[in-house]
Amino acid sequence: MSLGAALYAGTSGLRVHGEKMNVIGHNLANVSTTGYKASRMDFEDAMYQSISTASGVDQVGRGASISAVLTDFSQGSMESTNVSTDLAISGKGFFIVSPKGEDKEYYTRAGNFRFDKDGYLVDPHGYVVQGWRVEQEDIAQAATTTSSAATLTSSVNIVGSYGDIRLENFQSPPQATQYVQIIANLNSQSEEKAISTTHPFFAMFEKWDATQDPPLGDNLYSYQTTLKVYDENGSPHDLTVYFDKVEANVSNATAGYQYWEYMVTVNPDEDNRSFWSATDTKKGILLTGTLTFDSAGNLIGQSAYTIQDNDTSTPGMQVAGAGGDPNSLDAWTPAQFNIEGYPIFTANFLGNQDADATNMENAKNIALDFGAYSQLLAWTSSNDASTVGTDASNLPTIQDMKIGALSVTSYSSPSTTYTQAQDGYPAGDLESISVSREGVITGHYSNGQVLELYALTLANFNNPEGLRREGGNLFIETRESGTALTGLPNTAGLGSIASNSLEQSNVDMADEFVKMITTQKGFQANARTITTTDTLLDEVIRLVR
Repeated sequence: MSLGAALYAGTSGLRVHGEKMNVIGHNLANVSTTGYKASRMDFEDAMYQSISTASGVDQVGRGASISAVLTDFSQGSMESTNVSTDLAISGKGFFIVSPKGEDKEYYTRAGNFRFDKDGYLVDPHGYVVQGWRVEQEDIAQAATTTSSAATLTSSVNIVGSYGDIRLENFQSPPQATQYVQIIANLNSQSEEKAISTTHPFFAMFEKWDATQDPPLGDNLYSYQTTLKVYDENGSPHDLTVYFDKVEANVSNATAGYQYWEYMVTVNPDEDNRSFWSATDTKKGILLTGTLTFDSAGNLIGQSAYTIQDNDTSTPGMQVAGAGGDPNSLDAWTPAQFNIEGYPIFTANFLGNQDADATNMENAKNIALDFGAYSQLLAWTSSNDASTVGTDASNLPTIQDMKIGALSVTSYSSPSTTYTQAQDGYPAGDLESISVSREGVITGHYSNGQVLELYALTLANFNNPEGLRREGGNLFIETRESGTALTGLPNTAGLGSIASNSLEQSNVDMADEFVKMITTQKGFQANARTITTTDTLLDEVIRLVR
């Protein structure tokens, strides 16, 4: 008689439905858990027993068992927050976190991260979020060497293997000025203020006297503009450019052309090039030259002179011309060009060794952009400034000169500065953090700099259902899940990052309540099987009475 088997079949039904109710209850308990992924229990029929029938041999089932408890990795809804380190993954992938000092990795969809007191980006358990360091690009020349992993994306260069995300320095280092742009209009109706009979194109240079305060009187220039530049230590310095029209004592001037002298200067007390002495009168002049305009006021020529090291093979500064006197125009030779074709000058604010001229090893050169540049990186003449004399035809100019979208002009309107810019900055303190869709963690500093610091590492699995739950929104890999496949967000099928967002639980309460009802009915049905079988057994027992 199979009444005993019916009891066991009913019991198995009670057991599996009870376990399923536990799964449903667990899902509902985590309906508000960040990043939680719902579970689903599947049943299967249990083993069968063969019995003899009139048609031969047939099978009778012996109840139900649990087939699998599967995880639903579908996307949860996003909740907006006001914390930039609250992160959510839109698409496939898991964040990687690791206990400090341990070679163990966990995987999670919960992105409620914070920086701890030691600068680590951690989850609520104190496990450190994993990511790659981002290689900082040099201002002067973009870095070209990256790790092999950097080929995953063209938007960010990552370094080495991924590891703990930690902000160890909350300061942005200073950057010495390497480029200055000045776009101005010089009034064509201006009068010449500084006049020289021997060197009219360098009259302001002759009048400059570093031993006086100010070195150049207000009545000796037509216009001036000043901007701040920075040395490599982050200290600011006022860079002043003086302009003066050149008219008197000029020979062989082209009809309709306008000639202007300019001079790039700093406070003489801040000009620490080693060849100056306290009594030198031209101390503080960094660059001097001329601008030539056509009759319409458009820039058509530029010269630039500075002091070079005359013998780079000998240690120290060797000033050329006039017995090595930097106060003489004989020592001032055409400036070199930077790679973009702009003339450069040197300001040795800190008095560094071998940094007094643009062609010295430790020089911190600054490029001057008036809107004209050379594609050949050359001048039409290599003579020193003293050879120009009064003859306008002796003025060198930029070879193969190109004019940018903006340039210095000389129109019949008041002198004014339209644009002045430079690329240096002081040290800055970290003010805020942002995270891009590509998972790049960027620091925003008080000096206006925006530096890419880290790139988040995401992991995916060939069989994510094979991951083992560890509680606390954490998973670990198993043989069934396979090895983690890591990469940058938004690459290789991995999802993008949403900052100021948290992924919510993907539990569907309506669906869970329906499952609860069907599970309850299933449990009741199996309980009825047991009570009915008990009645039948009772009838069997009554047969002996």
